[in-house]
Amino acid sequence: MQVRLVRYFLALVKERHFARAADACGVSQPTLSAGINALERQLGKRLVLRDRRFISLTPEGEALLPWARQMIAAQEGMTSALAATHGEVSGQFRLGAIPAALPFAGPIGQALLASRPALALSVRSLTSREIVRALAEYEIDGGITYLDHEPPANVLSVPLYTENYRLLVRAGGQWDGRETVSVAELPELSLCLLHQGMQNRRILDARMAEHGIALHPRITADSYVALFSMVQAGPFATIIPEGYAALFPDLRWARMLPLTESVAASRVGLVVLDRAPLTPLASAAIEAARALS
Repeated sequence: MQVRLVRYFLALVKERHFARAADACGVSQPTLSAGINALERQLGKRLVLRDRRFISLTPEGEALLPWARQMIAAQEGMTSALAATHGEVSGQFRLGAIPAALPFAGPIGQALLASRPALALSVRSLTSREIVRALAEYEIDGGITYLDHEPPANVLSVPLYTENYRLLVRAGGQWDGRETVSVAELPELSLCLLHQGMQNRRILDARMAEHGIALHPRITADSYVALFSMVQAGPFATIIPEGYAALFPDLRWARMLPLTESVAASRVGLVVLDRAPLTPLASAAIEAARALS
């Protein structure tokens, strides 16, 4: 079975469109279609239902899918392991990070690339659930996510830091001269927060519930860039991880106030898929994370 044909199959599963899958593989659509046909002949099973376009996988295609992903991951792992015998770990490390942890992508990326100069780094913003799925499907090599709340399964983890909160507000008005804010004040504010599909929001709601407080934001979003923009433009406030306060310490238009009450901190860490043997990429990431932590 040719690895190239399996890559065509996986590209088609991801894109669900023959032309886009061909573009992703750098081949023409007839070449990709012929490759899928060849793979089906080799296996003696029809893998894809199509009628001039992709419709779905057959039951046989669904059964093949996890093994195809493992096959490609194993092939890439073998290539990386062979390169590592000459003292260099090369290739691209694909990192997924939850939005709350994106400020830490810089330190972990710098530590990884400094220790492995032949590596390249690709960073994607993903939810915690997307990170678990992408690791299981070999779409990423590692992730930065929460370790305790809805803990990811089948991973090896290295704690990196604990997350605390700050209130982000526009400078001026009632906030001038204030150094802290009480959690009891939060429900009275015009809040913009991440939506509840984001784990940071679910954790925040749980932490506030411990203080008998429920938050009802007027605006929800899926990125901190949007939340910062809302606070800058209007009479809104938001709650951000301390990592963003450290990333933007000198915003003239903003104030970032710590909470007066103790709010339980959440651990954030690097996770890689728990499999033996570990790929050189995963091993390099764990080593870099341990050096940082």
